[in-house]
Amino acid sequence: MKQMRAFDGPTASSAGAGTEDADGSRLVGSDRVLAVLKELARYPDGVKLEELTRVIGSPKPTVHRALGALRRAGFADQDAHGRYVLGDEFLRMAFAHHEARPEHVRIRPVLEALAHRFGEAVHYAVLDGREVVYRAKVDPPTGAVRLTSTVGGRNPAHATGVGKLLLAHHLDGLEAVEAWIGATPLVRRTPRTLCTAEDLDRDLQATRDRGYAVDDQENEDGVNCVALAVYATSPGAPSGAVSISALAYRTPLRVLVEAVGEIRDLLGPLAGPHR
Repeated sequence: MKQMRAFDGPTASSAGAGTEDADGSRLVGSDRVLAVLKELARYPDGVKLEELTRVIGSPKPTVHRALGALRRAGFADQDAHGRYVLGDEFLRMAFAHHEARPEHVRIRPVLEALAHRFGEAVHYAVLDGREVVYRAKVDPPTGAVRLTSTVGGRNPAHATGVGKLLLAHHLDGLEAVEAWIGATPLVRRTPRTLCTAEDLDRDLQATRDRGYAVDDQENEDGVNCVALAVYATSPGAPSGAVSISALAYRTPLRVLVEAVGEIRDLLGPLAGPHR
C-alpha cells in the first residue's frame, strides 16, 4: 500500500533531550525512569541498552536500573535479541484507558460512519497549546493511498482544520491571536499555511461565521479537510473537533464543504446545541 509522508508531524524529543528537566537540572530517580519509558516508545522494534544509554545521556548502570524497575512493573520487556521494548502491561493499560474514555466511546462509531461515507480518513483531535493532538482516527475502508497520521500524533494548530476550529472558540479578535502567537513565529508547513496574525484572525472569524473550518492544503500538500466542533462532554464548549482529511485529487475541498450539513447529521447530538 502506498503511503503519504507522515502528516502528523511527530514532535518526539530528539536524541539526548531526555537528560534534563524543564529547569535544566539533571534527571534523577523517578524522572529518569519516566524518561526511559518515554524513550522506549520511540522504538517499536526495540532498542539496545547501549543506544538507550546514549540517547538518555545517563550512565549505563543507571539506565539499566531504570529498565529493571520498568520490567518489574511490566512496563518494559526484553526480546530474544536483547532489545528493550514497551511491556505488554503498559500497552494493556494504555489501550484500556483510551478505549474507556467517555468521549472515545461516543465518538468512535461516528468516525466509522464518516469514514465509510466519504472514503477518507477521519480524525478526532483536541487542542494542546499551539498544537492539536489526535485522540482517535479511522481509516477509509478502501483506497490505495492512506494518510499516515496516528493516534497521539501532533500538528500545529494554526495549520490544521481541527486546530483552527478549536482556536476560533478560544481566540476572539486580533489582539487575542497576537497574544497566542507571542514571540514564536508560526511554522510554515506549506506555501498555503497562514503564518501572520492578521491572516489567521480573518480565517478564525470566517470559521466562527460559517460554523466549520477548512484546511486547504495548509498542513500538507495534496491534503485538505473540513472540521466541525464536537460537544462530547459539555454543551457549552467543544471537547474537540472532528475532521475529514482527504486527498485533494480524490475528494476536492468543495465536495467536503458541500457535505457539511450531512456531516452534522452524522455527528448527531455530538454536533452540539447549534446544529
